[in-house]
Amino acid sequence: MTFLIVTLSYLAILVGIIIFKSRTVKTEEDFVVAGRGVPVYLLVGTLVCTWIGSGSLFGTAGLTFRTGFSELWFSAGAWIGIILVYFIAARVRKIAKYTLTDLLETRYNNAARLLGTITIIVAYLVIAGYQFKGGGRFISILTEGAISPETGMLISCILIVTFTALAGMVSIVSIDIFNGVIMIVAMVVALPLAIGVHGGWDEVVGTINAKSPEYLSLFEGHDATWILGIILPTFLLLMSESSMYQKFSSAKDAISARKAVIGMLIGVVVIEVLMCTLAVVGYAIYSEDARFFLADGSVNRGMAEEIILRIGFEQLPPLAGSMLFAAGVAIILSTGNTFLMVTSTNVSRDLLAKYIYKNKDVNTIKIQRVSVVILGLLAYLLVSQFETILEMAFISYTMIGASLAPVLLASFFWKRVTAQGGVASIICGMSVPVINKLMESAGMSFDIFGISFPVDTDYIAIPSLALSLAALIIVSLLTPASPESKWKPFFQQD
Repeated sequence: MTFLIVTLSYLAILVGIIIFKSRTVKTEEDFVVAGRGVPVYLLVGTLVCTWIGSGSLFGTAGLTFRTGFSELWFSAGAWIGIILVYFIAARVRKIAKYTLTDLLETRYNNAARLLGTITIIVAYLVIAGYQFKGGGRFISILTEGAISPETGMLISCILIVTFTALAGMVSIVSIDIFNGVIMIVAMVVALPLAIGVHGGWDEVVGTINAKSPEYLSLFEGHDATWILGIILPTFLLLMSESSMYQKFSSAKDAISARKAVIGMLIGVVVIEVLMCTLAVVGYAIYSEDARFFLADGSVNRGMAEEIILRIGFEQLPPLAGSMLFAAGVAIILSTGNTFLMVTSTNVSRDLLAKYIYKNKDVNTIKIQRVSVVILGLLAYLLVSQFETILEMAFISYTMIGASLAPVLLASFFWKRVTAQGGVASIICGMSVPVINKLMESAGMSFDIFGISFPVDTDYIAIPSLALSLAALIIVSLLTPASPESKWKPFFQQD
């Protein structure tokens, strides 16, 4: 009962804040970029919460249960990306566009914007969908199975869609400072308690050494290809994170945007290291629990993704465990809000405003709210195509990262890149993960240059990025250089 009371109370607080803030939304700028007046501390909170979602709470935790501390390579891809983002955050804010696709049109052309929009919509719907899936598992655990994961998924969908449609970016940045704090506090409290449950750190290490000693190493049991394969998805997604660019545009000024990146790096590293360690401790606690393993002794990937919430619900004192569940609410709600918000912005501004109601006097906020509802339903339907949250994360991260990260980085660091090269890169990057998934579903296979398709999901980022980069460089060098007016805004001094 304590878990339910604390979780619902925290949810009620967030609802109250969102309803109050929704009354301040008067213009499209308020809805999309929170009026461009977000202070640093709120921007840090919302950037951290953008990254720490169900992919972390479930997918990354499940990967840790399967591989141990070497999961940190997966997280490190994002950390490297954040460091690189530091050098372009101020420039993004100075350009002062609404979305990442605005940047694509400015540096490349309308075709790049359209392709980028399609990529973002598809990939972000998958990401929003696995927030619903994670929410369904969350509710099922919280109610001890009284509500099934499927029904819980529908409830999560309704809540997230409603919150996003109410106040847009204003609601997101308003609640994320609370969400960021509760995430860190919950992990800091939960970790030592979980270690104590198993008899202390020495006992944790002893149990793991007896069963899977490689879990305590960053390198053991994995080759360089595997490490590269799991670094790339998070790195590429971070570099092409549309919601992050949209939030940079919400900052008060360029200096605030850059300061927020430093805060984001600290917050993300702390939370992800704590979550990884907690999942490793969970492996020790549940190393003999049949629910977490299949008949052949391999890890039950679906169950493994619930490890952090299982620790909170089954192992910790009720108050500490309920804090972990409050953090779960924060993680699922915030990330679901963000990805639906960005996707609806792309649909309403990059598709509807540009091609349907162009030059017409329409209520843009109303259209975007309707878009949120429709897209939320589509994301809900997409969930059925995937087995685990981690699989959804790998495919969506790779699709958007391989198609957009190269062209975005080239915008800021390579004056010679051309519109044709950018378009070719986006097409190649977005196609490989989709084709790979379709081949897997159809049972098809073939070899290209020694690479067998369909590729294991853990490695899909490698051929996707290789083809995207090749297209970007080769086509750019074969086509006329862009005029100075195209690249100059991206090379202005910070």
